[in-house]
Amino acid sequence: MIPISDSPHSRTFPYVNVAIVAVNFAVFFYELMLSQHAASGVIGNFRITSQLDRFILHWGNVPACSFDALGWARHLGGVQARECASQPQPALTALSAMFMHGGWLHILGNMLFLWIFGDNVEDALGHVRYAVFYVVVGSLAALTHGLVNANDLTPAIGASGAIAGVMGAYIVLYPRATVSALFFIIPLRIPAFIMIGIWFATQLFSGFSSLGVDAVGASGGVAYFAHIGGFIAGAALVTVFTIGRPRRTRPRYAR
Repeated sequence: MIPISDSPHSRTFPYVNVAIVAVNFAVFFYELMLSQHAASGVIGNFRITSQLDRFILHWGNVPACSFDALGWARHLGGVQARECASQPQPALTALSAMFMHGGWLHILGNMLFLWIFGDNVEDALGHVRYAVFYVVVGSLAALTHGLVNANDLTPAIGASGAIAGVMGAYIVLYPRATVSALFFIIPLRIPAFIMIGIWFATQLFSGFSSLGVDAVGASGGVAYFAHIGGFIAGAALVTVFTIGRPRRTRPRYAR
């Protein structure tokens, strides 16, 4: 299902949400430019064919490298050490990877969900708190992915873990909200908790189905546990982030 709009009306302009979307597209257009420039070489087990490959290896979130930089991993071999040495700041890649995407469908899907659900979460939290919240849940999403794939050397990129956190917060903040969506070409208007609940259930099923096998092969390159971790973090932490904020007991819903 593709969301088109939701029922709660935001009371304030979502400056931070718009800025996050803009930064994601700016980075993506930079990636498109890099993809046009050929490069050659080998970094660890990865063969470099373009400047984009090098950029992703430098700034994508590689769990083994991030954990090693934080002192949480041991016994990296020679090939692994060379791959991790190619990252300027492996401890910060959980943040940088949030603003990188692997293609048009990847970024358009992520930004659509962020656009639909993020403005109301920002409205409830306030601009500064929302910015901090987004980074925190995105980082916890990356941590969850890393805990399940601690020795993985495949770069993970995308904003979906942080956006999953926004969706988790949305369900807690707006339990009565409805979403207008397209199911193939059929327009539907359904409760948000059903749509997001179905989405989360598919992440749980797909994530746990991939355990015990080649995670990348089983998941088709989708970091399901980043989605799971981000969603749970968002639902659990949003109440903390709304402490002291004016409560919206009766948010304005579209009719």
